[in-house]
Amino acid sequence: MLLAVAVRSEQSRQAILDATMKLLDEREPGSMSLQQLSIERIAREAGVSKTTIYRWWPNKAAVVIDTFLENHILATPLREDLPAVDALREHILALAALYGGHEGRLMAQLIAEAQYDPPTLEEFKKHFWRPRRELVNRLIERAMSEGSIRSDRHPDQIAERVYAPIYFKLLFQEGSFDAESMAAGFDLALEGIAKQ
Repeated sequence: MLLAVAVRSEQSRQAILDATMKLLDEREPGSMSLQQLSIERIAREAGVSKTTIYRWWPNKAAVVIDTFLENHILATPLREDLPAVDALREHILALAALYGGHEGRLMAQLIAEAQYDPPTLEEFKKHFWRPRRELVNRLIERAMSEGSIRSDRHPDQIAERVYAPIYFKLLFQEGSFDAESMAAGFDLALEGIAKQ
């Protein structure tokens, strides 16, 4: 009995995540912006009650962040089987490829909404930004210990130099996310952070 309840529960949770992604995907008929999205609309699309949604998430932003993370983490791995600087390069290129599509537009909307909604900003930092930053910092620390990145700066400072161009392009829609441009940008950033 408990197994059946757990399976139904996970099916409902997945239906909510799938419905949220569908509603936010501009390629789908009837899609909408993050600002237009509501818990009521997600519940209707997923075929669940609002109470079911609130069982797992405190608000719309938390649902969207979890929906985004489902795809994001799989598409942008931080590999441990490569030299750290190569893993960092691969991650940057994967992130750029992801942000060049629908997920990038969703991320831009999420960041924009977080600027005037403190609970959304806190959800974003708690569930997305801080955990990813911690993983990236560990990768940078590994690159430092391998001698491929300078060790006289804090990992946060290194991460800011490497990731800032991606978020600039994302938010201002300036420049290209193509692999060649992003690889050249990473190499330029690496000149400044490489061990002297």
